[in-house]
Amino acid sequence: MKLDFLKARPGCSRTTWAGVFLGAAIMLSGCAQPPRAPSAPGAPDVIQAQTKRWEGRMSLQTQGEQAQGFSAGFELKGNPQSGELVLATPLGTVLGVLRWSPGEAVLQSGNDVKRFSSVGELLEQTTGAAVPLQALFDWLDGKNTTLNGWQADLSQQPGGKISARRTEPAPVADLRIVLSQ
Repeated sequence: MKLDFLKARPGCSRTTWAGVFLGAAIMLSGCAQPPRAPSAPGAPDVIQAQTKRWEGRMSLQTQGEQAQGFSAGFELKGNPQSGELVLATPLGTVLGVLRWSPGEAVLQSGNDVKRFSSVGELLEQTTGAAVPLQALFDWLDGKNTTLNGWQADLSQQPGGKISARRTEPAPVADLRIVLSQ
């Protein structure tokens, strides 16, 4: 399933969006708190009880023949089984909202809503790679998990900074997260 609506914005290629969603899945945070996007009808609910929440800024740099980079604001709530990730520009404009629960994942961008059977499928189809959501939540909790070629440096995690690097499979990718205090 192609996500053609992601290519509809001028200057944003599929690769750019893939980087946004890959970085979002790996760094989820944001300096400025983006406005909350309304839930799509039928979107999975985020578990409210005992829900963890992170926000801040993140950046993702990929190396190779077509090196790319981006940064975005994030708000992440939930856990690997059920949650919500809001991606926003530095000015707070919402780029997209990812919501997931067991058996379903939804990507909302503007009025466009795409449904997937799992958050893994959503992330793989939007980024072209399996993104380790479990590892991301572990890193945010200070647990040094290595998964799918990603290795994290959590030496500055108590101060709200996380970096992670993927060397295999290609392309090499560097992720940086700075959590809001």
